Amino acid sequence: MEDKELIAAAKKYREFSYSPYSKFKVGAAVLTKKGNVYGGCNVENSSFPMTNCAERTAIFKAVSEGEREFEAIALIADTPEPCSPCGACRQVMVEFKIPKIIMANMKGDVQVVTLEELMPYAFTEF
Repeated sequence: MEDKELIAAAKKYREFSYSPYSKFKVGAAVLTKKGNVYGGCNVENSSFPMTNCAERTAIFKAVSEGEREFEAIALIADTPEPCSPCGACRQVMVEFKIPKIIMANMKGDVQVVTLEELMPYAFTEF
């Protein structure tokens, strides 16, 4: 699957965002090694710590379906620069060793980084 296809899937899931407080819609799509795509959006809560990001929603959906090996994740939001994942999402990406992170915005800007570039000093099982 090409990066632009994964970004398009993330963009589709962005439309499902439940963001009544921030009005900040985020979509994500994760590609597994089996070739399956799982999408997610951010889901807010009036108790802000209970909010779940799009990236974690997509990853957790995949994991809940038995997936454990991933190729890439794309995320998209209406930001000036390509949307970067938060620290919690970065750590979940480390946990599941997602090697390629595709960050995009609604203007069409894209930045692709490796997991090592995104989290050079991540917590790991070692």
